[in-house]
Amino acid sequence: MRYLYLLFLLPTCCLAQSGSETVLQQLDERTPHYAEVAKQIWELAELGYQETKSTVLLQEELRSAGFTIETGVAEIPTAFVASYGSGKPIIGLLAEFDALPGVSQTAAPEKQARAGSNNGHACGHHLFGTASVASAIALKDWLDANEGSGTIRLYGTPAEEGGAGKVYMVRAGLFDDVDAVLNWHPSDHNGATAGSTLSNKSAKFRFYGVASHAAAAPEVGRSALDGVEAMNNMVNMMREHVPETSRIHYVITSGGEAPNVVPAYAEVFYYVRHPQMKEVRNIFNRVVKAAEGAALGTGTTMDYEVIHGTYNLLPNATLTRMVHQKLERVGGVTYTAEETAFATTLAETLPDSKRKPLSAAQSVVPFSAPDKPYPASTDVGDVSWTVPTTALRTATWVPGTSPHSWQAVACGGTSIGTKGMMVAAKTMALAGMELFSTPKLLVDAKAELERRRGAGFRYEALLGDRAPALDYRE
Repeated sequence: MRYLYLLFLLPTCCLAQSGSETVLQQLDERTPHYAEVAKQIWELAELGYQETKSTVLLQEELRSAGFTIETGVAEIPTAFVASYGSGKPIIGLLAEFDALPGVSQTAAPEKQARAGSNNGHACGHHLFGTASVASAIALKDWLDANEGSGTIRLYGTPAEEGGAGKVYMVRAGLFDDVDAVLNWHPSDHNGATAGSTLSNKSAKFRFYGVASHAAAAPEVGRSALDGVEAMNNMVNMMREHVPETSRIHYVITSGGEAPNVVPAYAEVFYYVRHPQMKEVRNIFNRVVKAAEGAALGTGTTMDYEVIHGTYNLLPNATLTRMVHQKLERVGGVTYTAEETAFATTLAETLPDSKRKPLSAAQSVVPFSAPDKPYPASTDVGDVSWTVPTTALRTATWVPGTSPHSWQAVACGGTSIGTKGMMVAAKTMALAGMELFSTPKLLVDAKAELERRRGAGFRYEALLGDRAPALDYRE
């Protein structure tokens, strides 16, 4: 029986190795083309739910490669699902492409805003989406060459930066039949870590008062800004009485028009974070109570709009160990003399505490499964509670560079960003080949998912049943 079992496994084990060098070579040959695609998206720098041209660029790449495209999914005009093949397994890849406001930057190692745009790809999503598309196409070519079976499904996921695009796609059931999801993110290092993130829920709280002359008739007025400030004071006092791993931050987005007019309208935008989504729900509800109390105490009225809500990332060590092995095979990023000069100049603009040797871009950090979550949030979290999901990071930025910085934008517009992008594309292609070739890996990954999320789990989006917040960047 053992002999027969080994005979049965032999074709699938060999399939993962078949053509891997060809796949890597093809990706090398296509690097200039994918670099151009990424640069176009970098220049467009379109914000969440406004990525009309960026999404078309990625869709055209996939359509020309033979993928079937379904657009406008989950009631989001810029979201899409691209599919190739049929049957099981179904392997998904995530592709982001939204930029951030207020971080305009040229592809220069000194701070220099780009003319004509206030936005910038400070999280590298132009590289993210392009690498995922490159991986999907490489997997498609490999499946065809080996007459393999199964389905490749690439998800074009808008508005990761605060818009929670993937949450609506999960809520719409678009991931329900997927066996595993491959995912990556730009970074200042290369690594695959089975770690978590922070769950997050946000809302805009709007206060309505009565306008009047602030000097001649203040007793007639009821200040909406007083409502916002009273809410902020109460929430700030509440910080002492929430778990210390919580994070609450806000910005006043509207506070009135003139000092001599009692503000009739004011708005404050809140984020609530915690390593567990259940605790985020609890803290958010207390923030709402503070807003209600603030309105009562200031004689104003209040309503609020939930903008987004994301689960904490649920790690899958089964898949991530495999991805780490593929990343080690691909290796890191080696700079040319010109890239070294650029990186050296840029590194001088980083805080001393953040600087790292440039050689760090060449190495792959060891696999780990940290206890503490990464102090950020992502809508990939909701995907990871639905289907086994794995991720890696590659050195698209000069070592020591922080995300959401002008330095990240600058690197993303250069060959340094392209090299890191192609490390990710190659790694995900090899990982996808392994997933198509090794059924037991998918079984084990699903078992780990079920163990981590617990018995009786039922998905409920933190943002409730609201429609996609398509105007949240307006």
